Amino acid sequence: MQRRPFLQKLTLFSTAVLSIPLDSLSKTIQNEPKKLRFIVASDGHFGQPNTDYIQTHSVLMESINQEEQVDFVVFNGDLVHDDPNFLPQVKMYYDSLKSPYYVTRGNHDRVANGEWENIWGYQENHSFQTKDGSVVILLNCSNQAGEYLCGDVTYLKSKLEEYRTLSHVFVFIHISQNDWTRHGVKCDELLETISNYSNVKAVFHGHDHDVDGIMINRGKPYLWDGHFGGSWGNPFHTYRVVEILEDGKTITYLKTVKDGMVLNGHSL
Repeated sequence: MQRRPFLQKLTLFSTAVLSIPLDSLSKTIQNEPKKLRFIVASDGHFGQPNTDYIQTHSVLMESINQEEQVDFVVFNGDLVHDDPNFLPQVKMYYDSLKSPYYVTRGNHDRVANGEWENIWGYQENHSFQTKDGSVVILLNCSNQAGEYLCGDVTYLKSKLEEYRTLSHVFVFIHISQNDWTRHGVKCDELLETISNYSNVKAVFHGHDHDVDGIMINRGKPYLWDGHFGGSWGNPFHTYRVVEILEDGKTITYLKTVKDGMVLNGHSL
């Protein structure tokens, strides 16, 4: 499948809108104090046959543990590859992190709702406040059969209403809720709901292993972070860093897992 041309189109469009020059980004990363700093990594596909999933997870955990000031990590879906029996094992790798972490369910996780809560300690739709008063909303987009689903708009609306007076809300949902990628689903009601809340700063997707850029819908940025496991996609493994600076500005940048190279950056 020819996926890279679409990735180039997606990234080039986004770069013209909100990109940060790498030299300026480097100075910001090094010098600006942060109120909050978190990491997003997607699509580990632990247990996928004929892949070195042990190595990819070990390298990622080591890379994250070498980062400074990681307030939390979100593993944004496809934690395992079709066999939920691997979930306790992949949890052991996540538990090796020095920072707290959270997870969303992807289409390859294929675990029953009750079992998901037993393993992770919260339901497939979940939200929490961070140390600086920001809000994270984790949305489910699949089921035990691995179907591609729209997120629960009723749950999303209730949480956005609950937190509407706060300054920063971040939404995580594994599958793109628009058909702008080959593997997305069209969920206009969810996109419209997000657009109605000015404090939603960004929405984060996994799922599309060959997409690591940003798209704008109704004034809201939707971001991907490539992948760090699985058998297809970009030839390099990546994760995304998000920072809220002391002045309230929010930036994000993509890093390679192997050597920590910053590939692109955007202001949200």
